[in-house]
Amino acid sequence: MAIKIDKAVLEKACKNIIETILFSLPNAYKGTVYEIGRPPEIIAKRITSGVIDEERRTISWGLPERSDYNPPGKQWIEYRDEPGRPLEAMAWCVEKQKSWTAEDPRNDSRSIRLQVEGVWEDFHHMEPVLIRKEDLYFGNEPRLQYPTNYKGEVLWQNTEYMVVAVIKIHFRPHTIKTGSPETSIVKRLSRALGTELLSYQLREQSVEAMRQLAQDKLNTWNTLAHTLRNAIAKSGFIFSLIKLELGFLRGQWERVVLEHSDQKDMKQEAVHALNEALKGMGKGSGNQGKNLMDVQNRFLDFSLPPERGEKWVRMQIEERWNELLADKSLDEERAKGIRRGIHQLKRSLYLGKDPDVLAACDKIPEGLKKEWTDLIYTDTDRLDFQFLDRLIRILEDPSLKLAYQKKSRKSLIHLKILAEMMCQLEHNTNVVLQQVTSGPDEGKIFNALKNTGIHSSLPMWTKPA
Repeated sequence: MAIKIDKAVLEKACKNIIETILFSLPNAYKGTVYEIGRPPEIIAKRITSGVIDEERRTISWGLPERSDYNPPGKQWIEYRDEPGRPLEAMAWCVEKQKSWTAEDPRNDSRSIRLQVEGVWEDFHHMEPVLIRKEDLYFGNEPRLQYPTNYKGEVLWQNTEYMVVAVIKIHFRPHTIKTGSPETSIVKRLSRALGTELLSYQLREQSVEAMRQLAQDKLNTWNTLAHTLRNAIAKSGFIFSLIKLELGFLRGQWERVVLEHSDQKDMKQEAVHALNEALKGMGKGSGNQGKNLMDVQNRFLDFSLPPERGEKWVRMQIEERWNELLADKSLDEERAKGIRRGIHQLKRSLYLGKDPDVLAACDKIPEGLKKEWTDLIYTDTDRLDFQFLDRLIRILEDPSLKLAYQKKSRKSLIHLKILAEMMCQLEHNTNVVLQQVTSGPDEGKIFNALKNTGIHSSLPMWTKPA
């Protein structure tokens, strides 16, 4: 692999990204991560595969009995595009460094299973995991012999990235489209995986580099500072994943408290009414109406904090309706219906903390309900470890009765530990930089470099007690 990290760590990181995707996307049922080796062979090798059960509670892990991509893997020369043999989506992802979505396998030119086995129900999305060559080699890229495609063109010559892995997610038939929200989530998480893999390599190399730097003193300090700063700058994905998990928790909570409420379908009904209003306007709304309908349908997949969600509705939906209504002459009753639908969208954001709704949910202690809703409906814009500690603690309480409560708690524990590690790394970097500018005290520097925040063990993957 272009990235050199421990095999067990690599497999664990791949399992965590697959687990995150499968539990986040209800129409996804299988995930696989392939590592892509160094040039010139660029061997594509399956690391792990996971299949989620029908109840979406458990993931089964393992490799298929037969696959060309099982270890030791498949060399580039064996899967690249060649005249006279089936085209593979893997070749596209590796050569073009772009994703491939099989939204219609029957007519998919790169559906290898259809071409070889006659299986057409293979709806999937493949996403390359990219890392900058400069980041991977700290600005000192070695002389690598890159392979060529069958036309003789050298791969990756005109791009600043290398492909280090490929994520493949299988979806239920006819539930995936090119450019859909699901593919956007997989793309974002592929970047998260690339940053995570890079951070593991950086950590292992940093320990050795730090010992050497303590001996070589100032002549190598600037290089180290640049390397660490570069890693820290890429850690923002952690906060994004925490917010994604909070949205997932809000969705679980609202399904519980609204299960027997006559308002549980308020969001869906409002979107349906607004979509029908658009259809009733006919072709007169043009592309503006089509775009608005797409935005309204996207709202069904969101679970935002109320204040931020209301702002989103106002900017993305209400303002577009205002423009449409200004251009079209509608009777007062239809205009009122549209305003009512928009108001319902905003109201739906508050249902999970509505006192009347919560009062009907009498099987959960009042104190727990108040603390829980205060937490998950807080619109936070920064990492708050006390907030995460409270959230992790309250998720231990079985009274919440959330479908994926344990999984969410485990994910938040992992993300918190990773965030703490990066914060500690930033602190240590600042200590080093201060010593560089004022003259190094080798004892202070060495103690900072030995801090557990950048230790070679993997606390972020330790199972919680």
